Amino acid sequence: MAKLVFGGVEEDVVTREEFPLSKAQDVLKEETIAVIGYGVQGPGQALNLKDNGINVIVGQRSPSKSYDKAIADGFVPGESLFSIEEAAEKASIICYLLSDAAQIAMWPTIKERLKPGDALYFSHGFGITYKERTGIIPPEGVDVFLVAPKGSGTSLRRMFLAGRGLNSSFAIFQDATGKAKERVSALGIGVGSGYLFETSFKKEVYSDLTGERGTLMGAIQGLFAAQYQVLRAKGHSPSEAFNETVEEATQSLYPLVAENGMDWMYANCSTTAQRGALDWWKKFRDATLPVFEELYDSVAEGHEAQLSIDSNSKEDYREKLEEELKELRDSEMWRAGKTVRSLRPENK
Repeated sequence: MAKLVFGGVEEDVVTREEFPLSKAQDVLKEETIAVIGYGVQGPGQALNLKDNGINVIVGQRSPSKSYDKAIADGFVPGESLFSIEEAAEKASIICYLLSDAAQIAMWPTIKERLKPGDALYFSHGFGITYKERTGIIPPEGVDVFLVAPKGSGTSLRRMFLAGRGLNSSFAIFQDATGKAKERVSALGIGVGSGYLFETSFKKEVYSDLTGERGTLMGAIQGLFAAQYQVLRAKGHSPSEAFNETVEEATQSLYPLVAENGMDWMYANCSTTAQRGALDWWKKFRDATLPVFEELYDSVAEGHEAQLSIDSNSKEDYREKLEEELKELRDSEMWRAGKTVRSLRPENK
């Protein structure tokens, strides 16, 4: 493993230089990898593995839209696309990429098909970390590890096709074969990771649930909504409010942050913008810090996990989800956003 220093902290990471694709292909050459679930992470990981010359099959319930998508993506029924049960039976490595609620429901089916020497792969630490709540307790004799891309399956695939990589964390929960490190590193490179940094199942899920509810999704929507509401209440038009709140952030400034960091983005803005940002960022930090403390504690105490399990396992979950998403979609801010996006030159 390579050693990198981040802000004075030394970390072990796996890079493509020390673990090239050719090595990953060699490690996995005798393996049959079954991607179970073709929803959020499944397509990106399965297609990247396939394009990287690694033996991958898909297990997906049929009939379903996801099964049809797998066919459209080039997986062939009876050859590389099977029922969940049959794919799990054929696999030496089961990539368990169903939703957390579906993982709980399907676990007895998967568990009885795990053989000594097999590996159970996750892209989220949820099922194992909260095993007392989920019932997902792997048998002895199998490797258990995870590769968690730091982004959606769609982003993983798009970046792969663009010749780039999406960074991922990895963790080993159980090393029954003595080869778990080699296997998980090979899979991490195979699915298209830029580099892999080590964590634990618990730390992965704690950081992931905090991030999703925080700056990745929940907090950012809250900040967008608050600023848009203030601008509209002060008489600004929907177009102006949306452009100043969302469009400029996502299309202009955030890419600069991704390119070279926050200080570089500040340096490439007007002096007035620089001064205001430097004067105000600590006020926002101090205002939101108690909320993030509360959020992390809720994750660590298992409250967020139980809420997810209780909600996502209900039969009407999809219908309720659509209602909540419709509330966002139909809000003035995101209706304005739809119009603004349609006016981008590339969409005309």
